[in-house]
Amino acid sequence: MRKIDRRIVIVVSVIFIIGLAYGLMKFLVAQKEPPPVRRSIEARRYVKVEPVKYSTISSSVSASGRLASVAEIDIVAEASGKIETGSIALKKGAGFSKGDVLFIVYPDEALLSLKARKSQYQNTLASILPDLSIDFPQHEEAFHRFFSSISFEKPLPSIPEVKDDKLKIFLASRNVISEYYNIQRDELQLSRRTVTAPFNGTYKEVYMELGAYTNIGGKVARAIRTDELELEVPLDPADAAWININDPVSVSSENRSLTWDGRVIRKSRFVDENTQSQEIFIRIPYNNRQPLMAGEYLAATFPVRPIENVMEIPRNSVFNSNEVFQVQGSRLIKKEINVIKVNERTLIFNGLQEGDTLVVQQLINVSEGTLVQVDKGSAKQGQIRPGNPGKQPAGPEEMKKENSDAGDKKTKRKPAERP
Repeated sequence: MRKIDRRIVIVVSVIFIIGLAYGLMKFLVAQKEPPPVRRSIEARRYVKVEPVKYSTISSSVSASGRLASVAEIDIVAEASGKIETGSIALKKGAGFSKGDVLFIVYPDEALLSLKARKSQYQNTLASILPDLSIDFPQHEEAFHRFFSSISFEKPLPSIPEVKDDKLKIFLASRNVISEYYNIQRDELQLSRRTVTAPFNGTYKEVYMELGAYTNIGGKVARAIRTDELELEVPLDPADAAWININDPVSVSSENRSLTWDGRVIRKSRFVDENTQSQEIFIRIPYNNRQPLMAGEYLAATFPVRPIENVMEIPRNSVFNSNEVFQVQGSRLIKKEINVIKVNERTLIFNGLQEGDTLVVQQLINVSEGTLVQVDKGSAKQGQIRPGNPGKQPAGPEEMKKENSDAGDKKTKRKPAERP
């Protein structure tokens, strides 16, 4: 019985001690002063702004293009025979001037045939001259001069004009008129055996060498004109809309060391299906001191007409193609703008009220309503036009001061009293 009483006393004592300790802990906790609740501070972002102010802006469109010749043709043989040398070497890259003999298609056989035909024609004329002196004495002298002027080395002279019907019948019966035109046809075919340069240019490709045999219509070489070049500049259709025919253009080399004054001569009326661009063609005057070669890439700057009542801002400050951020009451709001022209790095617009505070920098991971702080270096305070006047958000120094005050309150606690 005593052992049971001892166990009961021990259990009761342990419970009493635990209860006393718990009560003492609660008492001491109650004596402790509660820590001050720190006010949550909303993060602020510094933004660069400018007041909306419209003016007249002179803009331009810049792009690069490839220089091409105004004429690029295939030179073909108009007669069959062996290709003989002319005054210019028939080699790729060889240059020539207008009127130079490029090559000749073996003319000897055709030349001898033409001379024989002229001789036979003279025989025909000689046989009709006595009849003309009797039946048509008024035309004898004209046909006698025509007979005397026929030369084997020169083209056939003009035949005397015939208005008398009886004389026409007489000449037709002797084949004088028909043979005259047959000889002219032979002279034309002979002249086609000598190929001359139609312009100042150079051989781009040569398909046949000297001594090779060619048929009628055989492709001998490919030539380009070198004294008249034009620049083909592909532009976005939106930029091409600002350019008109006859507009002046400033053309420069890639390193900007050489410049030329050009002029727009035509615009394509279609869009390239691969690049979705519109071609602008610029004529550049030929200059011996600053020679140009087809195939070069040059930079072209098109000055466009001044645009009135607009503002220019960086392109990266615009999102969703036509939306911007404004600062109103220290918070961001979205606004839509009217885009007038898009440049390489800037954008010209209108559609906002003058004096509004416009964000002119790219903002990432922000939404409408975000609390912001205006960068004082970006705009004067007198130019800021907040939507709701009131207390401005605290700056960095004030935020540090608030944090230090909260820390002091946390450390300076009232010591707890002992029981």
